[in-house]
Amino acid sequence: MLEINGLCKSFGGLQASQSVTLTVSQGGITSLIGPNGAGKTTLFALITGFHTPDSGTVRFLGEDITGLPPEAIAKRGMIRTFQTVQPFAGQTVRENIAVGAHLKIRGRTEALAKAETVAGLVGLGDRLDMDAGSLTVSGRKRLEVARALATDPKMILFDEVLAGLNPSEIRDVIPVINAIRDAGVTILLIEHVMQAVMSLSDYTWVLNQGAIIAEGPPREVVSNPGVIEAYLGKGMAERIAKREAASA
Repeated sequence: MLEINGLCKSFGGLQASQSVTLTVSQGGITSLIGPNGAGKTTLFALITGFHTPDSGTVRFLGEDITGLPPEAIAKRGMIRTFQTVQPFAGQTVRENIAVGAHLKIRGRTEALAKAETVAGLVGLGDRLDMDAGSLTVSGRKRLEVARALATDPKMILFDEVLAGLNPSEIRDVIPVINAIRDAGVTILLIEHVMQAVMSLSDYTWVLNQGAIIAEGPPREVVSNPGVIEAYLGKGMAERIAKREAASA
């Protein structure tokens, strides 16, 4: 569904993406993991048109979308969320979700009706008339998901949608993400919560210093020595390897 080939992007002397090549299959949940500063959010911005790559290509549903603006990519059915959730001030939850619906729905009444339907899917059905600014962190995360879902996407890129949630809230949101996948929406997610990566992902790509260093099923990837080193440092990775060898 999504094919990224040789994607490169530099900011001054910093190479944020180094010839990144990856694919995302239709109908599943694929995760992108890596330590802080690995370039994950930059890659999302390149895929969705918020940054223009220096080189490389992005293909979505067989079409080359490299360098298209975000609104053109969104209308083709690929939408993203953001780490920092910022509701539109002074608007209700219903009105905030309707903003997403207006990407493809012109009429106000129809957009608000779409917002109500989507709110029920993400667990905000009882908060439609609340001021969106009064939502908890968990509620704002659900709102961000709802706004994306209201665009009727074929694919959603979730950027740390579980960040800042407590374990109970994470357990509550995981079924919501699964339900979105079950409804036919393909998902690519950036996530640091390994509980979510392990329980949600069909396939995982690992990014470090702007380059892909590993890929595969999540349980295989998290035991990869190179991945452990990227997260914990070379010394810790060597100690873990020695401990495992001694206990074998």
